[in-house]
Formats: sequence, structure tokens, C-alpha cells
Amino acid sequence: MSVLPSESSVSPQAAPSHRLGLYDTWWTVAAAALAAFLGLSACAWISMHLRVDAALHTVALFVHLASLVLGFGAVLVADYYALLCLTGRCTLHDALDGAGRLHLPIWTGLAGLVASGVMLHPDLGSVPTRIKLGLVLVLTLNGLQAGLVNRRMTQRGATALASPLLVRGAATALVSQLCWWGAVVIGFRNSQR
Repeated sequence: MSVLPSESSVSPQAAPSHRLGLYDTWWTVAAAALAAFLGLSACAWISMHLRVDAALHTVALFVHLASLVLGFGAVLVADYYALLCLTGRCTLHDALDGAGRLHLPIWTGLAGLVASGVMLHPDLGSVPTRIKLGLVLVLTLNGLQAGLVNRRMTQRGATALASPLLVRGAATALVSQLCWWGAVVIGFRNSQR
């Protein structure tokens, strides 16, 4: 008597196991949000204790500006795709696909801003700097849920325009713009001191 399954009972096209992705559930997004909060807190703590020389400060400033161009530029392009969709100049699928492809440069730019900002001697006692850090945290959390909204809208397709997902998508874009512009203005004002 054999305990091995017969050939007829084993499916030749067994379904592969599905790995849980970042934007699969609110739980994965919440876990990423907690990790982002802890990471930003660690960066703030490191910035208080790290001292860099003038040459490294200059390199960090260049990386900071390049990361701003990369991240914020990609955000502006993603929002441009949304405007094209709303004005009927491209399909919802094209707008969501374009925005989805921009997540990597957006996150790379944001990570570069945070990493280089650690070396720019931020004055954490300053109220504008604290507001800027708050904006960066809100921006990060908003970006995480934006990926989930993009995924859900992509899954629903054309019906997403008639759903509350459209309102969430618009609110996400508005929060993103407010946070990016607010952080840029505060960063510019801080650089003038």
C-alpha cells in the first residue's frame, strides 16, 4: 500500500503560493507606517548627534536638492496624469499605470531627502523645522496609503470614477501637494538663516 499520492490526484498546474505585498492589505500598510515613523524618529535622533565637516555638508546639500527634484518632480508628473484623466485626455488605466510607475522615483527621492537631511544639521528646536518634519511624516504616511488607493483603483478599473475611491484619490493628491510644498517652503526659509 502506497502513501504517495497518485499522479491523478496531483494537479500539474498547482497554484504558486502568494507572497503578501506592501499594498495587499491595510495591515501591511499600517506595519509599513509604523516602520516609517520609527525610521524618521531614528533619523531625527541621529541628526542631533551627528556632526559632519563642510565637505560632507556640501555633498549632503547636493543630494538633498537632487532628491527633491527626483521625488517632487515625480509627484508633479503623477498629478499631471490625474489631470489628464480628469480632462479626458487619457484613460483612467493610463493615469493609474503612469502614477504606479512613479512610486519608485517618489520613494527614492523621499528617502534621499531624509537621509541627506540628517547631515544638514536641522535645528530640531525650531518650530518651522518641527513642522517640516511633521509634514514629512504625513507625506510618508499619505504615500503609503496612496499606493493602496492606486492598487484598489486599478483593480476596479472604470468603476473607480464612480466610487468613493475617486474622492480618496483626490484627497491623497491634495495632501501630497500641501506637504511637499510646505516642506519646500520651510526648507527654503530655513536655508536663508
